[in-house]
Amino acid sequence: MRRHGDDEVHEHDRGLSYDLPMLARRRMIRLLAGAGAGAGLAALVGCTAEDTASESTSPSAGTSTPASTSSAAGCAVVPEETAGPYPGDGSNGVNVLKESGVVRSDLTRSFGDSAGGTAEGVPLTFTLTVVDAASGCGTPKRGAAVYVWHCDREGGYSLYTEGVADENYLRGVQETDDRGQVTFTSVFPGCYTGRWPHIHFEVYGSLADATTATAITSTSQLALPKDVCDTVYATEGYESSVDNLGRLSLESDSVFRDGHDQQLAAVKGDVAEGYTATLTIAV
Repeated sequence: MRRHGDDEVHEHDRGLSYDLPMLARRRMIRLLAGAGAGAGLAALVGCTAEDTASESTSPSAGTSTPASTSSAAGCAVVPEETAGPYPGDGSNGVNVLKESGVVRSDLTRSFGDSAGGTAEGVPLTFTLTVVDAASGCGTPKRGAAVYVWHCDREGGYSLYTEGVADENYLRGVQETDDRGQVTFTSVFPGCYTGRWPHIHFEVYGSLADATTATAITSTSQLALPKDVCDTVYATEGYESSVDNLGRLSLESDSVFRDGHDQQLAAVKGDVAEGYTATLTIAV
């Protein structure tokens, strides 16, 4: 089975030189769509890459925290990043956002008219907190919506990658609660050729905007810390991720090499019980 990291598929994920034109087009569309809604909506969180110079690489490590906390970084708007070639939001082919069942917290199973598969891997529950940058990050963005997607443990993306193109797992939308939070249950993503382990997300002004795939507020990525990745990738099913991660660092990743302080999640847990990840997103 050909996965995302193989040469044929990897041709569609060629790093920054490929992603910049796509990102420029997406930004132009958003500017035109949002001109009447008012300016001032800032960019969001981004992708993931490893920091081999500063992070622990011990296989026994079970907890990791970001190199820079919100108190150290201040109220910084997270960077706008590329959605990559597999967004599933209608900007590159298929649009899962308009399908019944996409609003959900458990991402592990496919839904609707898909093949009905389940993504296997080490459990990962992640919570994103969306806050208003204009208020000094002290005000949660209630009633916004977040669409998330990521690869499976073998590096494949549902809807696109050969072998899982008939699946739509590891994708979903939720509306933020009174604390500005959304929480998703998933599996720990693998590391495919050329990219640091990450989770994509798009923030929308409302659930209605998200489920009609209109008026994206921000697109970014969440990065996962190296020590936890090392531990997870030592388990069954993640074998290809070991070599792929060994050839990367946060500083060399095409998305995170210009900085990842606002994108690196805090992760706790262990392989047996699963992991929890948290990240605050200022928009």
